[in-house]
Amino acid sequence: ISGSRRKPTFTSSFRNLAVGALEQKRKAAAHTDPTVTTAIAKYPHPPACNGTTKHSSNSWAFNKTLSNLIRKNILRFLDPERDISILKGTLKPGDIIHYVFDRQSTTNISENLYRLLPTSSPMKNQYHRRCAIVGNSGILLNSSCGPEIDSHDFVIRCNLAPVEEYSQDVGRRTNLVTMNPSVVQRAFQDLVSDEWKDRFLRRLQNLSGSVLWIPAFMAKGGEERVEWALRLILVHTVDVRTAFPSLRLLHAVRGYWLTNNVHIKRPTTGLLMYTMATRFCEEIHLYGFWPFPLDPQGRPVKYHYYDTLKYEYTSSSSPHTMPLEFRTLSTLDRQGALRLHTGSCDLDRGAQKDLG
Repeated sequence: ISGSRRKPTFTSSFRNLAVGALEQKRKAAAHTDPTVTTAIAKYPHPPACNGTTKHSSNSWAFNKTLSNLIRKNILRFLDPERDISILKGTLKPGDIIHYVFDRQSTTNISENLYRLLPTSSPMKNQYHRRCAIVGNSGILLNSSCGPEIDSHDFVIRCNLAPVEEYSQDVGRRTNLVTMNPSVVQRAFQDLVSDEWKDRFLRRLQNLSGSVLWIPAFMAKGGEERVEWALRLILVHTVDVRTAFPSLRLLHAVRGYWLTNNVHIKRPTTGLLMYTMATRFCEEIHLYGFWPFPLDPQGRPVKYHYYDTLKYEYTSSSSPHTMPLEFRTLSTLDRQGALRLHTGSCDLDRGAQKDLG
């Protein structure tokens, strides 16, 4: 955390709400509570309980007081409205940028990137009552959660995940979507042929005015892929609003969670989006957050709902600590600060049915 920002700790009232209540329940719930089992802390096994929470889908109640406290504490570390993107007035073509996770390596602001920098925050003056953040876990398959996801006022998706062929389970609506540079290689074969360029272009065109959030300055190696994507956007006048996160964002988000004893190595895209969404969303619902290869009944769960990528976060070389993040989000779910959906959705009533 840079500048004169003071590193805050949770207020006593936050502790009473978010931590104290959990401690009081642990003795009674430890045998079924996935957030207190050491097995999940170390190994990728799913919680052996009904869904991620002990409450039924009808018993969850939004805790606005706690949500407001979380928002207030996060704002002491970062302002997501500002940090969501570097703005055009702060840089010029040719400026040197040091990568966030590799300070010895640099890149230059290209003409194309400069042209696509926003002149003001894409989230300026925005505030939504209900937001959905859609992760990419295979737990979404056969969930029928698409209509429920689309019913939210603002929908955030991760890593340019496909929606058209999975819309019954994941929905279609997108207001903001992230795109790591590696997506160009992993999902679109580095645009090696016209066919792959067309596929990538169609995916972008389907966004129809959404915010495309590209973490272009995190680590060396993706600059060429970012440039390919930006060139396509400009040449084909794709209707997207590009955003490039500030250089301080990831460290600020990590600092917030570390201060609150959540010892993550590097926040996942999902946790980043939740942290930022607290700024412009009142009530946040998470879908597709499930970092385990099995569901509670022991059935296989794909890492991503749309590809064959394997689970790799258990490796010591992995930058992420997904089970720890999941337990943290589960805690916040039980306290009513957010809603973590891991079951199927009722098409008639829009209610979640917990797994189990």
